[in-house]
Amino acid sequence: MAAALCLCATLGAIALPPAAHAADTTDTAATGFHVSAGGRLLEANGNDFVMRGVNHAHAWYPNRTSSLADVKALGANTVRVVLSTGDQWTKNDTADVAAVVAQCKQNRLICVLEAHDTTGYGEQSAAVSLSRAADYWISVKSALQSQEQYVVVNIGNEPYGNTNTTGWTADTKAAIQKLRAAGFGHTLMVDAPNWGQDWSHTMRDNAAAVFAADPERNTVFSIHMYGVFDTAAEINAYLNHFVAARLPIVVGEFGHDHSDGNPDEDTILATTQALGLGYLGWSWSGNGGGVEYLDMATGFDPAALTAWGRRIFSGANGIAATAKEATVYAGDGGDPGDPGDPGPTPGCAVSYRVIHQWDGGFQAELTVRNTGSSAISGWKLAWSYANGQTISQMWGGSPTQNGAAVTVVPASYASVIPANGGSVALGFLGTWNGAANSHPAAFALNGSTCSQT
Repeated sequence: MAAALCLCATLGAIALPPAAHAADTTDTAATGFHVSAGGRLLEANGNDFVMRGVNHAHAWYPNRTSSLADVKALGANTVRVVLSTGDQWTKNDTADVAAVVAQCKQNRLICVLEAHDTTGYGEQSAAVSLSRAADYWISVKSALQSQEQYVVVNIGNEPYGNTNTTGWTADTKAAIQKLRAAGFGHTLMVDAPNWGQDWSHTMRDNAAAVFAADPERNTVFSIHMYGVFDTAAEINAYLNHFVAARLPIVVGEFGHDHSDGNPDEDTILATTQALGLGYLGWSWSGNGGGVEYLDMATGFDPAALTAWGRRIFSGANGIAATAKEATVYAGDGGDPGDPGDPGPTPGCAVSYRVIHQWDGGFQAELTVRNTGSSAISGWKLAWSYANGQTISQMWGGSPTQNGAAVTVVPASYASVIPANGGSVALGFLGTWNGAANSHPAAFALNGSTCSQT
């Protein structure tokens, strides 16, 4: 693909089919993210982790740090952050990398950091080698020390174009070993050649050898899916090859369209969900060079999601419906994404009021109050309707509705509910078609049932 037109990058983690997961989550000896014998990405405590998130072009938009809070508020558990080695763009130095990691942690996101200057090496004249990218990571190592539970190092973005791709295998092995020799214990992520799309199957056919060359056996493979992956057969064949080989794979980048063809994003989302694989969509905002249609938010505004943004965040198998927060943040409030968990919420109360109603439509407001002694952040509120109600517009949050069931994640400005009676408010418009426009019978915040007032 003409990757030079796209500021592209990705993230995720392979998984065996769901039935095999339990057997792969027993290793608890690691100090950070690590790959199990079954090819699963695990947290330090052995919890299976599946990346659900987006790419953010930090290298070109260093002042857009609020974007991390915005993607978190929409449900993401991971962000892939574009960085520069200084060879093609302004270097993201040690202080900046440390600040990015701190912002990821503040927003309870797992940080996949990638060096973008390798893009299209061998075909793009300005691109640098994976060895040079490894040198960059070593130069900023102090910002990454003791962050193995929060950070995955994506050595180099799309590190080969379509020229001399046979060099990818040896260069990738050497870069991994250089970082290990320098003391990096992090999970490493490696991108495919062919501008990330591996149409030559170089990464697919050599992944086992590359994985074995890592003395830590802690490398995840990343495929970028654009025009090469325009059919369900191609997507399923590629991902299932890694699953069958028990090798970790993620879809590090993908979009709903591209200049080199029309990727099948619905199958990418459905197949990664079925196999328990991670994905990171490209990209939050700021695309140029003719691929502006890949922006998920217009002008970095979370209230102005594009059709692509609404698809990946709120559509079938999208981020809001499938992301689960990393358990490393449990001490800060737990996982707001799993309604099966008891949740960190010590107490909550919800008031629901229909302000105005007309034939077939209504306007309502809802207030969520924190009755506990600890602030609640990154929350999700869930309820069900009984009279065919459908939310058509909301302010203060972003709703996902599946039949009668509604799940809401907050807008960035409402993402924290202060302790001891603090509250946030939602307003919305909706339709109804039953005999009565009745109030929901129950509300659950982060999986815990709230009282009603």
